[in-house]
Amino acid sequence: MNKVVGDADEAIRDVQDGASIMMGGFGLCGIPENLIEALVRRGTRDLTVISNNAGTGDYGIGLLLATRQVRKMIATYVGENDLFERQVLSGEIEAELVPQGTFAERIRAGGAGIPAFFTPTGYGTPAAEGKETRAFGSKRCVLETALTAGFAFVKAFRGDRLGNLVYRKTARNFNPMMATAARVTIAEVEALVEPGSLDPDQVHTPGVYVARIFQGAGYEKRIEQRTTRPAGGR
Repeated sequence: MNKVVGDADEAIRDVQDGASIMMGGFGLCGIPENLIEALVRRGTRDLTVISNNAGTGDYGIGLLLATRQVRKMIATYVGENDLFERQVLSGEIEAELVPQGTFAERIRAGGAGIPAFFTPTGYGTPAAEGKETRAFGSKRCVLETALTAGFAFVKAFRGDRLGNLVYRKTARNFNPMMATAARVTIAEVEALVEPGSLDPDQVHTPGVYVARIFQGAGYEKRIEQRTTRPAGGR
């Protein structure tokens, strides 16, 4: 089955106001740049965005925050985005902050069809408020529910027309697990190849999880913070 669409705008044709979207990436590495920009152009609003972080003030998910398209963020780390901080503190958007390991496991569980699990992470902290707790031996644990979404936007290095994906280095972060946990997974890739071109043993996301795929363009691959020493410095 050929799952290729022409571009990001066509790929998000059915993303409506109020949609829940998982967005892969860690910092600005491996983020679905083209799909985020297409959402900005489309103007889709009241979004629930599930992502490790909120990008920066002027890039990544930060673009959607700047246009006030996000209603709620479920994330683990938001320290690089002062715009997100201001919107949360002012009550403009809702934020659910989740410990990073718990965040990853909630998504993995969602993709595996596991509704909930117990974890010791967060017990005795505000992260456990209002949640069921239970002792397993001497260890107290918190019940956490799985995370799923209507859509997952993922970014891969290479992909074929059947939707099989290969990620490159650190971009293999939240992308693979998010691809399994959404009703519709949309993949943008740097290189779109023919079926049979990918080594089956190197495929990170099988095509069965991917509904649409397209070759992206104009990737900036920004670095959040670059620190260098002065010339001749030690």
